Amino acid sequence: MELGSILHFLQDKTILITGATGFLAKILVEKILRVQPNVKKLFLLLRAADAKSATHRLQNEIIGKDLFRLLKENLGPNFNSFIAQKLTLVPGDISRQDLGLDSDSILKQQIYDQTHVIINLAANTNFDERYDISLGLNTFGVKHVINFSKKCTKLKVLVHVSTAYVCGEGEGLIMEKPYEMGVSLNGVVGLDIDAEHKLIRHKLADLQHQGATENEIKIAMKDLGITRAKKYGWPNTYVMTKAMGEMIVEEEKVKGDLGVDIVIVRPSIVTSTFKDPFPGWAEGVRTIDSLAVAYGKGKLTCFLGDLNAIVDVIPADMVVNAILVATAAHATHRANGNGIYHVTSSVRNPLRNWNLQDVGYRYFTAKPWINKDGKAVKVGKCKILSSMDSFNRHMFLRYFLLLKGLQLANTAFCHFFQGTYLDLNRKIQIVLRLVDLYKPYLFFKGVFDDLNTHNLRQAVLIDTHLFYFDPKLINWDDYFLNTHLPGVVKYIFNNKNY
Repeated sequence: MELGSILHFLQDKTILITGATGFLAKILVEKILRVQPNVKKLFLLLRAADAKSATHRLQNEIIGKDLFRLLKENLGPNFNSFIAQKLTLVPGDISRQDLGLDSDSILKQQIYDQTHVIINLAANTNFDERYDISLGLNTFGVKHVINFSKKCTKLKVLVHVSTAYVCGEGEGLIMEKPYEMGVSLNGVVGLDIDAEHKLIRHKLADLQHQGATENEIKIAMKDLGITRAKKYGWPNTYVMTKAMGEMIVEEEKVKGDLGVDIVIVRPSIVTSTFKDPFPGWAEGVRTIDSLAVAYGKGKLTCFLGDLNAIVDVIPADMVVNAILVATAAHATHRANGNGIYHVTSSVRNPLRNWNLQDVGYRYFTAKPWINKDGKAVKVGKCKILSSMDSFNRHMFLRYFLLLKGLQLANTAFCHFFQGTYLDLNRKIQIVLRLVDLYKPYLFFKGVFDDLNTHNLRQAVLIDTHLFYFDPKLINWDDYFLNTHLPGVVKYIFNNKNY
C-alpha cells in the first residue's frame, strides 16, 4: 500500500469518530481534514445535551484550538464553510445503547447508511475514576460501539483505541496479544463483566438506601474500582476497564458477526506532537507533564522511581498516523496478523527516567518559569527516592514526625493547631494516594513488543513527511528540550487552571 492509496482510501469516505473532544481525536480530525480535504464527512460524536451545546463544544474545544491554526491559514475565508460541509455533530454518549441517539432517529439512520469507518476514541482516562463511570465508558462503551457498528451497512473497518498498559504491571517483553474474556492478570478466577456491572448497581442502591451524600457515593465508587482492579491484578480502575473493553472486542472477533476487521491500537504514554501539524501542541496535564509542571514551578524537589527504568512515551501525531495507516490497511484487506498494534517506543528507541530528569533540569535552568510575582523560579537537582522504602523513610522524617508533633501540640493547646494539622494530614493523604496510583509506572519493568506495528510500517510504503510513526525518528533530548517542554510551557503552564 502506497501513500497515494492511503489518501485515496480516505477520499469520499464517511468516518464516525467517538470521543471527539479528546486530545487524540482532535489531532485525528485536523489531520484528516488537512491531508484529505475530499473526505466525504466526519461524524463527531461528543457528549452534549443538544445540538446547540454540541456546537458550543465544537467551537470551544475543537476547532477553536491553536491546533487548527495551519488548516485555517490554508483555507482562509473558506474555513467555516469547509467545516460546516465536512463535520456533522452527533450529541451522544457511548455508555448508552445506540450511543444515546434514541431521540434523533434521522441522524442515527444517516450514520447507519453512510459510515465507512468507525474510530472509537471515547474513554475516561482517570486512573481512579468512579467505577460506574469508568466501566460504563471504557468497557460497556466498547460493547455499544460494536453493536452500533453492526447496523452500519457500508462499514469497512472498526478501530478501537486502547492503551498499552492494559498489561497492568507486566514485566519483560509484553506482546501484542489479545485479552480473553474473563481471564485476569493474576490468575484469580471469577472475573465477569456483567457481574461487575451488577455489583456496581447493588453498591449504589445500598449507598442511596443509607442516605449517603453525593461526595460519599463518589468516594465509595472510586474505592470500589481500585479494589476490584487490584483483586484481579490490575493497578487501577482505568487499565482494568480498558482491558475488559478489549475482552469484548476479542469475543466479537471470535464470533465474527461484524464481518469486518476490528483493529486495536494501543499507545503508551501520549505526549505533544512531534511535528504535525506543528511541533509541541499539547493539551491537559498528562502523566509525565504533571511532573514537569510541578518541577518547573518549584513544587517538586524529589523524584520517586527507578532512574534506569524505561518510560515509554510516544508523540500524539505518531499515534494518529498509526491509526490512519492501520485503518486503511485493514479496510482494504492488506494487513496480516491479529490487528493489535502497540504504538510505543520502549523497544525501538528506549527513553529512561534519568533522561527525563536531566532534560527537565537543563530546560528549566536555561528557561526558568516566571511566577506570578515576576520572579524566576530556580530549580535544583531532585532528590532521588529509588525505592518505596526510601520514600517511606523520607515521608516519615519529613512529614509524619511533624504531623505527630502537631497532633501532640494540638492536644496540649486546646486544638489551637487543628487547622494546620488537618491541612497537613489532607496533603499527606493526597500524596500517598497519588504515589499508590503512579507507583506501577514509576517502577515499570516491561517493554512493549511492536512487531505487528513494525510489520505495518514495512508493508506500507509511507511518505515519512505525512504518515510517519517510527519512534526511531525521535532524538529524545532534542524533542524534550526543543519541542515537548516548550509546548508544555506554552499550552499547559500558561493555563490558569494549572
